[in-house]
Amino acid sequence: MLNLEAWFNRKKPALIGVDISSSAVKVLELSKSGEHYRVERYAVEPLPQNAVVEHAITEVEQVSQAVERAIKRSGTRCKHAAVAVPAAHVITKTIKMPTAMSEQERQTQIEMEADHHIPYPLNEVNLDFYVLGSSESNPEESDVLMVACRKEIVDDYLAVIQGPGLTPEVVDVETYAMENAFSLIATHMPGGGMEKTVAILDVGATATNINVVHNNRSVYTRDHAFGGKQLTEEIQRRYGLSYEEAGLAKKQGGLPDNYQAEVLRPFMEAMCQEITRALQFFYSSTPFNSVDQALLAGGCAQIPGIDELVAARVGIPAMVANPFASMSLASHIKPQLLSNDAPSLMICCGLALRSFDA
Repeated sequence: MLNLEAWFNRKKPALIGVDISSSAVKVLELSKSGEHYRVERYAVEPLPQNAVVEHAITEVEQVSQAVERAIKRSGTRCKHAAVAVPAAHVITKTIKMPTAMSEQERQTQIEMEADHHIPYPLNEVNLDFYVLGSSESNPEESDVLMVACRKEIVDDYLAVIQGPGLTPEVVDVETYAMENAFSLIATHMPGGGMEKTVAILDVGATATNINVVHNNRSVYTRDHAFGGKQLTEEIQRRYGLSYEEAGLAKKQGGLPDNYQAEVLRPFMEAMCQEITRALQFFYSSTPFNSVDQALLAGGCAQIPGIDELVAARVGIPAMVANPFASMSLASHIKPQLLSNDAPSLMICCGLALRSFDA
């Protein structure tokens, strides 16, 4: 079993968040004074194509080298890191247990429960649990979250962190890292986000993840096969560029005049359709029939005007995620650059925040 320090929070040294997606490695260092956060250092380093495929690291050495480059470019001196494994590789189950149970009794019970819920031998998984709090239905019981992931998946993520000489202090789950970063945004919502249902739509390079948060706690998550790679490939095909050139042109501009109307706009419309579809899946599989807010994250949320188009097409208020809106910045951080990168740094921010867990 992983010890609790590895999955969830205990007192730990200063951490950097390291987010490994299918297209890039992101590293982020935050500091805190009182209740105020400050962005100290960050960097985004692109990954070679197919280094991460279907949420699995296929080229450990290449990803490790990208982590090393990102660390050097950021200038951070932190030697401890928090990393997250994708929710697609994680089995979670909320179990009710007597509140009066000791930690040892709870651990024994979790291992017994795991035998029923995990389709792998227990010696092939990393298993942990976290007490969420008192059960709403019975105050003498606690809701306990059981989390399990195959060791081979966790080991790859640990290897790419350890390669550049970092010590992995926290292994989180992307869903919970996203929820952690969302807590910063929720503080600026009416009622601090309570009594609200917010759909966080993380549209990355190869997948769209919908993570619905109700009362600031994740209640639903699902991946859909849609992402910015489709736009990159269309640019590549339309203008005769390499994949790398198309990705660069997508971010930096300089494409022909017909790009906006003939390539980008159709992709934005397709993105709205995918978000509508993701929400319909949510409604059909849960008791919820509406959401109050769409929060757009991931690289595709950087497309100018996508929030207005989503709001118009989907019919709910939409905003681009920026967990750094109330943070101060170190003098060398460029505000506009960070603002542009902010929606794709949500998971990284949630991981960096683990540095301040009590």
